[in-house]
Amino acid sequence: MRILFVFLLVSLLNVLSATAQEKEIPVPLKTDTVPPVKQKLSGSSRYDSAMKAHSPRTAAIRSAMLPGLGQIYNKKYWKLPIVYGALGTCGGIFLYNLKNYRDTRFAYRVKYNMAYNRTDSALYPQIRNNLKPLDIESLRYYRNSFRRDIDYSVLFFILIWGLNVVDATVDAHLKSFDVSPELSLRVKPGYSDMAKTKGLSLLLKIGK
Repeated sequence: MRILFVFLLVSLLNVLSATAQEKEIPVPLKTDTVPPVKQKLSGSSRYDSAMKAHSPRTAAIRSAMLPGLGQIYNKKYWKLPIVYGALGTCGGIFLYNLKNYRDTRFAYRVKYNMAYNRTDSALYPQIRNNLKPLDIESLRYYRNSFRRDIDYSVLFFILIWGLNVVDATVDAHLKSFDVSPELSLRVKPGYSDMAKTKGLSLLLKIGK
């Protein structure tokens, strides 16, 4: 009986020792089976690279120095006729108003002095023929109108110049916009789940 007890005790100790050894065996990490992670260029890095290659600041400065120069920098040559057409129209309106303002101002001054100061009668033949029949009040009205239109034409000229700078800056920013093959825009006829009706749907796909 004692021998049997000793045998059981030794067997139990052997089992416990084997279990402890199994727990202490470290499991090796299979690092060599992990596939390498390919580092892709992040969106911000791609954006920074595009910004360095095509600077909106440079486009803005060039457009501010000379209208259309920023559009040339952005290679948007078709916008040049629009820019110079708008600026040329404002310039033409400015010159037209300036000339008429000077003529009506001169006619008003001569007629006013002739009526109240009895002077400048020798200057009357120099008044434009279409202004001679007008009275003093009409000449003053037209003079003030042309003076106001001069201010407006200058204001619009400056505004168009500023829009030219804004347009060049925005175009330069759009150079860095993601136009990769993962972006797609297509028209799909048929039933639309969003509108709950049939017709044409405009689908924008971003990513895979």
